Order: sequence, then C-alpha cells, then structure tokens
Amino acid sequence: MILKVERTDARTWPDEHLKELFSEGFPEFITADRLVKEYIGRVGEWFADLNLMLVDDRDVPVASGWGVPIHWDGRTGSLPTGYTQALVRAVEGREEGTTPNTLVICAAIVTPSLKGRGLAARTLEALRDAAKEAGWRQVIAPVRPTMKARYPVTPIETFVRWTREDGLALDPWIRTHQRLGADILAPAPASQTMTGTVAEWEGWTGMAFPESGDYVIPDGLSLLRIDRQTDQGVYQEPNVWMRHC
Repeated sequence: MILKVERTDARTWPDEHLKELFSEGFPEFITADRLVKEYIGRVGEWFADLNLMLVDDRDVPVASGWGVPIHWDGRTGSLPTGYTQALVRAVEGREEGTTPNTLVICAAIVTPSLKGRGLAARTLEALRDAAKEAGWRQVIAPVRPTMKARYPVTPIETFVRWTREDGLALDPWIRTHQRLGADILAPAPASQTMTGTVAEWEGWTGMAFPESGDYVIPDGLSLLRIDRQTDQGVYQEPNVWMRHC
C-alpha cells in the first residue's frame, strides 16, 4: 500500500475528527469532558496543521492523527496531568505567546478494516516528522491503553508495570509506541474527567444506576462514580505518558 500524508482542511476540524472517533469504536462518553469542549474549538482553529491524514494511492483516507504543541521543560513532574490539560496548555500557551518545544500526540486512528497493517505506527511516525519539521525537539503522548478496559478496578500505576515475557508492555497500544522507541514516563490517572447526569450516563452506557456508588461500565478504563443525590456521574479516565524523543 502506497501512502502519503496530507493535512486536513481546518474547516472540517474537529467535527470530522469526532465522527472518526465514534466510528473507531470509542465509547460515547469520550466527548463528555467539559473542559475539552471549552478548548477544542481553539485547538481546531490554531493547530489544524497538526491534523494529519494518511491516504492510499487512490486518495482514500486510511488513518489519521493529530497533536498540539506545548512548552515542556522535560521533567516528569511538570508534565500536563493528561490529555485535557495538554490541550489547555497548548491553547493558553499560544494566547500568552509562549514558544512551544514539544509536540503532544493526541490521537492516531486507523480505519477498522485496515488494522494490523502497521498504519497506526506510520501515523505516529508522520506526527513525529511534523514535530521535527517544526523544530520541536520533544514528542510525548498521553496514551490510552486499550487493554485497561479489561481491568477497570486495577490502578493505572499498577497496570502500567505489567509486561510480557519479552519485556514489552502487556497493553498492545503501549507496545506500538515502544516499538517505535518510546519510553513510559509516568501514569496519568486523571487524564480526562467526564461528567454527566445519571440519565446521560445511563444513555451512554446502556446501564441502569439505581443507587449511588461506583460502577464498572462498558469500555471504561476505570470506575464511574454515581451520586444520585446530586444527579451526577463522574468518570476519570487514566492514560500513560510516553516519550518518543
């Protein structure tokens, strides 16, 4: 398969990106992060040149990925708390005139029928190339570990230590990054916070929540906390910070 990288039209971002997320099997509640909603418009307006698409020799899209630029001093302790804060830092950094030196890879998405062909890795490589072209010396990513949904009660700090006999991570998406030379930096236990009413969460998950408490939800990487008295459900999604260079 002959591939080329294209930058998408800023006018189609982020709406088309969100449609892609849904088509790729992400849980519906993934868009319930209120802070992301507050900043995503400016991300799309200012950093659309970092929204890349891989197309085949017939110009059919096969994968896409995007990121945001931030300034980071290289210390683990000063990493953003996760995906959401990376967007906030990128937007506010631009508003304040801060010069970025780091690309945060936010997503790499592959057409379902083409998974397993190395396209996710090619997308990550394209984003790293974009960082190099921009002169940003560091590339990091808040990685969403796909296998974590099988272990929602296990703390991310524990899950991130699990490895196979070959020494690579148990999680396949973390392994994809590792095979490109990325290292695990730190867990991000609250990379995103999704909130909604009890009725909204019942709609998103297809479950009933008859009383307050913690619940395992479909495709959730951690537990959903329901408070019926305040009519609110809160879910904090963990990620894993990884550094490519």
